[in-house]
Amino acid sequence: MQTERASGGGQAARRDLKVIVGAAIIRDGRVLACARSAPPEVAGMWEFPGGKVERGESEPEALARECVEELAVRVEIGDRVGRDVKMAHGRSVLKVYAARLLGDAEPQPLEHSGLRWLSAAELHSVTWLPADAPIVAALRPLLAAG
Repeated sequence: MQTERASGGGQAARRDLKVIVGAAIIRDGRVLACARSAPPEVAGMWEFPGGKVERGESEPEALARECVEELAVRVEIGDRVGRDVKMAHGRSVLKVYAARLLGDAEPQPLEHSGLRWLSAAELHSVTWLPADAPIVAALRPLLAAG
C-alpha cells in the first residue's frame, strides 16, 4: 500500500505503508488469542497471530503463511474484521481477517508463550496489544454466530 505525503515544496512524496495482517481464527464460538513472548515491553500481552505482508504476496497469502510459521496450522481466510488500525506512528497498518482452521491440526505456540480460545464473554480477560484491541469489539457478533 502506498500513501502520498506533501513535502516542503508542495510536491507529493511517496512512501510505503507496511501492511501487517492478523488472523481472528474462530472455532466453536471462540477466537484464538496468542500471548507474545517478546520483545520484553509487550511480553505477556495478547494478539491475533499474523505478520508482515512480503513483497509479491497478497494479504490472504501472507496470513496463511504466517499461521503455518507461528502456529503450524493451515487456515482458510475469510472476510475482514473491524477497521484498519494504524501502527508504528503511522508507518504501518494492521488488517485483521476472520479465519478457520483446515484439517485436524491443533495450533501450537511456536512463537508465542501461550494460546487461549476466548468466548465473547472472555474477550476482556486478557490484555490485548494496543493495535489488536480495536478489533475485539468487532469480533463479538462473529463469535455469537458461532
